[in-house]
Amino acid sequence: MSENKIETIEQRVSYGVGRQLGDQLRNNPFKDFDVSAVQAGLADAIANSASQVSDEDLNEAFGIVSQKMQELEQAEAKEKSAEGEAFLVENAKRDEVTTTESGLQYEVIATGEGEKPTAASTVRVHYHGTFVSGDIFDSSVDRGQPAEFPVGGVIAGWTEALQLMTEGSKWRLYVPYNLAYGERGSQGAIPPYATLIFDVELLTIVS
Repeated sequence: MSENKIETIEQRVSYGVGRQLGDQLRNNPFKDFDVSAVQAGLADAIANSASQVSDEDLNEAFGIVSQKMQELEQAEAKEKSAEGEAFLVENAKRDEVTTTESGLQYEVIATGEGEKPTAASTVRVHYHGTFVSGDIFDSSVDRGQPAEFPVGGVIAGWTEALQLMTEGSKWRLYVPYNLAYGERGSQGAIPPYATLIFDVELLTIVS
């Protein structure tokens, strides 16, 4: 359907539904969609026509693709893990970087004069989080709004580091994946096995 034929309310709604479906497919991890086959399946479903592919063949195809995608995700995860490990090995050689027994690395940017929080404390902080690539994934600094949370309710790398910091301090944390979001990542924002870098400023101990 050419653009100048999308004139009626029904046509616009239909086009909008198609656009929404296309957006979903474009963002799907599977990238080898055959558009003509998608159109055929859509048309058959709307018309309530018999499927051109048996349930057995459909299930087999979905299973094969699912397996391939899992293998791809595992390969990408291994690559991400190796990338993070290599970064941490080199980073540990820098004089200004301290590595703790757990594998957490930190660099002191500024030292405050306040108290140290405990695992039971609630703190207010500013933070700026990036991947080792430098890409930003989260930042209270960019939002202009400090974050407040219990020290014992965050990732292990943060829980450890915050108890070493004093109020007013600013550190750069280099957090290996096992002290961050592990093998699963976090809701699409953090991929599995990701090493993370945080600039953390401990503003105050709230309680």
